[in-house]
Amino acid sequence: MAEQHWRIEVDRGTCLGSGMCTGLAPEHFTLVDGRSSPIAEVVVPDDLLTDAAESCPIEAILIRSAETGEILSPEQ
Repeated sequence: MAEQHWRIEVDRGTCLGSGMCTGLAPEHFTLVDGRSSPIAEVVVPDDLLTDAAESCPIEAILIRSAETGEILSPEQ
C-alpha cells in the first residue's frame, strides 16, 4: 500500500495572521507578509496539522487527502 500524503491549503485572503498555526506546527507553516503560508504543500500526515487547522480562528487552513481531495480538517 502506498504511503498517504496530505495537502495543506491556506486561504491567504482570509488569513488574519494570528500565528496560531506557526505556533502549533512551525515545521509546516510560516508567515509571509503577515499571512500564513505552508512550507510544503504536500506532506506526510502529521497530527500537528489537524491541530493547526482546527485551531485557526477563521478556518483559513484546509487539510486534504492528496490522493482523494477529501477534506480531513477542520471537521465540516
